[in-house]
Amino acid sequence: METSKKKTLILGASDDPTRYSHLALNQLRAKGHPVEAIGRKKVRVKDVDVDTEKKAINDIDTVTIYLNPRNQEEYYDYILSLHPKRIIFNPGAENKELEKLATQNGIETMQACTLVLLSTGQY
Repeated sequence: METSKKKTLILGASDDPTRYSHLALNQLRAKGHPVEAIGRKKVRVKDVDVDTEKKAINDIDTVTIYLNPRNQEEYYDYILSLHPKRIIFNPGAENKELEKLATQNGIETMQACTLVLLSTGQY
């Protein structure tokens, strides 16, 4: 069962309601988790501004990734600089190289679906 709200960065956020990142953003907010979001275009989804630039964010608990491994490369240093407690690699985002870097930096990694974790109370 959820015990605390986890500040989450969605990497690959979208305003397209058919995208899983969009569904995850809505579910995270519905469950009261604070959300930061980075995507291809500057948009607003519910009460969350989706940025296009890497920005300094404090107290990130979870980075949930919706980018393929090739598109993740430019974010490696950025993700590690945020010092999240964990990184969730959603289906299609699995990345052994980033997993290894994260583990070397004391960051937990999961190959999981954020939507499933939220719906089963495991988030």
